[in-house]
Amino acid sequence: MKLAYDVLVADHSMLKTLVSPLIIAFLVALFLPPFPVKAEEAYLSDVVVTNTHEHLLVYFTVNDCITPEMKKAVESGIETTFTFIVELSEKRTYWWDREITSVKVRHSIKYDNLKNTYLVQVSEDAGEPVSFNDLEEAMKLMTHVAALKVTSLGKLKRGTYYQLRMMAELDKIELPFYLHYVLFFLSMWDFKTDWYTIDFRY
Repeated sequence: MKLAYDVLVADHSMLKTLVSPLIIAFLVALFLPPFPVKAEEAYLSDVVVTNTHEHLLVYFTVNDCITPEMKKAVESGIETTFTFIVELSEKRTYWWDREITSVKVRHSIKYDNLKNTYLVQVSEDAGEPVSFNDLEEAMKLMTHVAALKVTSLGKLKRGTYYQLRMMAELDKIELPFYLHYVLFFLSMWDFKTDWYTIDFRY
Protein backbone atom coordinates (compact mmCIF):
# COMPACT_ATOMS: atom_id res chain seq x y z
CA MET A 1 0.00 0.00 0.00
CA LYS A 2 2.97 2.33 0.63
CA LEU A 3 3.89 2.18 -3.06
CA ALA A 4 0.39 3.20 -4.04
CA TYR A 5 0.55 6.04 -1.51
CA ASP A 6 3.88 7.23 -2.93
CA VAL A 7 2.41 7.26 -6.43
CA LEU A 8 -0.54 9.31 -5.24
CA VAL A 9 1.79 11.81 -3.56
CA ALA A 10 3.89 12.08 -6.73
CA ASP A 11 0.78 12.59 -8.87
CA HIS A 12 -0.48 15.27 -6.48
CA SER A 13 2.86 17.08 -6.64
CA MET A 14 2.88 16.97 -10.44
CA LEU A 15 -0.69 18.23 -10.52
CA LYS A 16 0.26 21.24 -8.39
CA THR A 17 3.10 22.00 -10.81
CA LEU A 18 0.78 21.95 -13.81
CA VAL A 19 -2.20 23.76 -12.31
CA SER A 20 -0.92 27.30 -12.75
CA PRO A 21 0.15 26.96 -16.43
CA LEU A 22 -3.07 25.15 -17.28
CA ILE A 23 -5.19 27.86 -15.68
CA ILE A 24 -3.31 30.54 -17.63
CA ALA A 25 -3.68 28.56 -20.85
CA PHE A 26 -7.39 28.20 -20.20
CA LEU A 27 -7.82 31.91 -19.54
CA VAL A 28 -5.97 32.87 -22.73
CA ALA A 29 -8.05 30.39 -24.72
CA LEU A 30 -11.16 32.17 -23.46
CA PHE A 31 -10.15 35.19 -25.51
CA LEU A 32 -10.55 33.12 -28.65
CA PRO A 33 -13.79 31.51 -29.86
CA PRO A 34 -13.65 27.70 -30.15
CA PHE A 35 -13.94 27.90 -33.93
CA PRO A 36 -12.31 31.14 -35.12
CA VAL A 37 -12.90 32.28 -38.66
CA LYS A 38 -9.85 32.41 -40.88
CA ALA A 39 -9.16 35.65 -42.75
CA GLU A 40 -10.63 34.84 -46.13
CA GLU A 41 -8.50 35.60 -49.16
CA ALA A 42 -6.37 38.45 -47.86
CA TYR A 43 -5.19 40.51 -50.83
CA LEU A 44 -3.24 43.62 -51.81
CA SER A 45 -4.83 46.74 -53.27
CA ASP A 46 -4.26 50.48 -53.79
CA VAL A 47 -0.89 49.72 -55.37
CA VAL A 48 0.98 52.78 -56.61
CA VAL A 49 4.46 52.73 -58.14
CA THR A 50 6.16 56.10 -58.42
CA ASN A 51 9.54 57.73 -57.87
CA THR A 52 11.43 60.65 -56.43
CA HIS A 53 14.56 62.07 -58.04
CA GLU A 54 16.57 59.30 -56.38
CA HIS A 55 14.39 56.27 -55.57
CA LEU A 56 11.67 53.98 -56.90
CA LEU A 57 8.79 53.97 -54.41
CA VAL A 58 5.79 51.73 -53.86
CA TYR A 59 2.56 52.12 -51.87
CA PHE A 60 0.04 49.36 -51.13
CA THR A 61 -2.49 48.05 -48.61
CA VAL A 62 -3.36 44.53 -47.44
CA ASN A 63 -7.10 43.88 -47.11
CA ASP A 64 -9.34 41.29 -45.43
CA CYS A 65 -6.62 40.16 -43.03
CA ILE A 66 -8.02 41.51 -39.74
CA THR A 67 -10.50 39.20 -38.02
CA PRO A 68 -12.25 39.54 -34.63
CA GLU A 69 -10.02 36.70 -33.41
CA MET A 70 -6.88 38.61 -34.34
CA LYS A 71 -8.13 41.73 -32.55
CA LYS A 72 -8.85 39.73 -29.40
CA ALA A 73 -5.40 38.16 -29.55
CA VAL A 74 -3.79 41.62 -29.81
CA GLU A 75 -5.93 42.93 -26.94
CA SER A 76 -4.84 39.97 -24.82
CA GLY A 77 -1.21 41.11 -25.17
CA ILE A 78 0.03 38.85 -27.98
CA GLU A 79 2.50 40.77 -30.17
CA THR A 80 1.51 40.45 -33.82
CA THR A 81 3.74 41.09 -36.84
CA PHE A 82 2.99 41.47 -40.54
CA THR A 83 5.83 40.93 -43.02
CA PHE A 84 5.77 42.59 -46.45
CA ILE A 85 8.05 41.41 -49.25
CA VAL A 86 8.79 43.45 -52.38
CA GLU A 87 10.90 42.11 -55.25
CA LEU A 88 12.12 43.96 -58.33
CA SER A 89 13.41 42.19 -61.44
CA GLU A 90 14.58 43.25 -64.89
CA LYS A 91 12.50 41.60 -67.62
CA ARG A 92 14.60 39.88 -70.31
CA THR A 93 13.19 38.32 -73.47
CA TYR A 94 15.79 35.67 -74.26
CA TRP A 95 17.13 34.99 -70.77
CA TRP A 96 16.04 34.57 -67.17
CA ASP A 97 14.79 37.75 -65.55
CA ARG A 98 17.49 39.44 -63.48
CA GLU A 99 16.68 40.22 -59.85
CA ILE A 100 17.51 43.81 -58.93
CA THR A 101 16.53 43.74 -55.26
CA SER A 102 14.35 42.10 -52.62
CA VAL A 103 13.06 44.22 -49.75
CA LYS A 104 11.43 42.90 -46.58
CA VAL A 105 9.74 45.13 -44.00
CA ARG A 106 7.79 44.32 -40.85
CA HIS A 107 4.94 46.04 -39.02
CA SER A 108 4.39 44.94 -35.40
CA ILE A 109 1.64 45.80 -32.93
CA LYS A 110 1.58 45.27 -29.18
CA TYR A 111 -0.94 46.33 -26.56
CA ASP A 112 0.34 48.25 -23.53
CA ASN A 113 -2.21 47.43 -20.84
CA LEU A 114 -0.68 49.90 -18.37
CA LYS A 115 -1.20 52.87 -20.67
CA ASN A 116 -4.17 51.33 -22.50
CA THR A 117 -2.54 52.08 -25.87
CA TYR A 118 -1.52 50.14 -28.98
CA LEU A 119 2.10 50.52 -30.08
CA VAL A 120 2.89 50.03 -33.77
CA GLN A 121 6.47 49.74 -35.00
CA VAL A 122 7.25 49.81 -38.72
CA SER A 123 10.73 48.64 -39.68
CA GLU A 124 11.04 51.07 -42.60
CA ASP A 125 10.83 53.88 -40.04
CA ALA A 126 13.70 53.79 -37.55
CA GLY A 127 11.84 56.10 -35.15
CA GLU A 128 9.92 55.29 -31.98
CA PRO A 129 6.75 53.14 -32.14
CA VAL A 130 3.58 55.07 -32.94
CA SER A 131 1.02 55.07 -30.13
CA PHE A 132 -2.73 54.74 -30.74
CA ASN A 133 -5.68 54.78 -28.38
CA ASP A 134 -7.91 53.14 -30.97
CA LEU A 135 -7.22 49.65 -32.34
CA GLU A 136 -8.87 50.40 -35.68
CA GLU A 137 -6.52 53.33 -36.29
CA ALA A 138 -3.52 51.22 -35.25
CA MET A 139 -4.51 48.51 -37.73
CA LYS A 140 -4.60 51.05 -40.57
CA LEU A 141 -0.88 51.65 -40.06
CA MET A 142 -0.30 47.91 -39.66
CA THR A 143 -1.82 47.12 -43.06
CA HIS A 144 -0.48 50.02 -45.13
CA VAL A 145 2.96 50.37 -46.71
CA ALA A 146 3.71 53.96 -47.75
CA ALA A 147 6.59 55.36 -49.80
CA LEU A 148 8.71 52.24 -49.42
CA LYS A 149 12.08 52.75 -51.12
CA VAL A 150 12.53 49.76 -53.43
CA THR A 151 15.79 50.74 -55.10
CA SER A 152 17.79 53.73 -56.24
CA LEU A 153 17.05 54.94 -59.78
CA GLY A 154 20.76 54.60 -60.54
CA LYS A 155 20.24 50.82 -60.72
CA LEU A 156 17.58 51.13 -63.45
CA LYS A 157 18.14 51.59 -67.19
CA ARG A 158 16.07 53.86 -69.39
CA GLY A 159 13.80 52.05 -71.86
CA THR A 160 14.05 48.76 -69.93
CA TYR A 161 11.08 46.69 -68.70
CA TYR A 162 10.85 45.70 -65.06
CA GLN A 163 8.57 43.60 -62.89
CA LEU A 164 7.61 44.51 -59.33
CA ARG A 165 6.16 41.77 -57.10
CA MET A 166 4.82 42.17 -53.58
CA MET A 167 3.04 40.09 -50.95
CA ALA A 168 2.13 40.14 -47.25
CA GLU A 169 1.90 37.51 -44.52
CA LEU A 170 1.32 37.14 -40.80
CA ASP A 171 4.40 36.03 -38.88
CA LYS A 172 4.24 32.96 -36.65
CA ILE A 173 2.93 33.79 -33.18
CA GLU A 174 5.35 33.04 -30.34
CA LEU A 175 3.75 31.85 -27.11
CA PRO A 176 5.07 30.44 -23.81
CA PHE A 177 5.69 26.69 -23.88
CA TYR A 178 2.55 25.78 -21.97
CA LEU A 179 0.40 27.82 -24.40
CA HIS A 180 1.70 26.24 -27.61
CA TYR A 181 -1.50 24.30 -28.09
CA VAL A 182 -3.28 27.63 -28.56
CA LEU A 183 -1.33 27.96 -31.83
CA PHE A 184 -3.83 25.49 -33.23
CA PHE A 185 -6.50 28.14 -32.88
CA LEU A 186 -4.30 31.08 -33.90
CA SER A 187 -3.18 29.29 -37.06
CA MET A 188 -6.77 29.36 -38.27
CA TRP A 189 -6.49 33.11 -38.81
CA ASP A 190 -2.99 33.12 -40.26
CA PHE A 191 -2.86 34.72 -43.68
CA LYS A 192 -0.57 34.95 -46.67
CA THR A 193 -1.55 36.89 -49.77
CA ASP A 194 -0.89 35.93 -53.35
CA TRP A 195 1.86 37.80 -55.15
CA TYR A 196 0.71 41.07 -56.72
CA THR A 197 2.65 41.81 -59.91
CA ILE A 198 3.17 44.99 -61.91
CA ASP A 199 5.17 45.25 -65.15
CA PHE A 200 6.44 48.68 -66.11
CA ARG A 201 8.91 50.41 -68.38
CA TYR A 202 11.36 52.87 -66.90
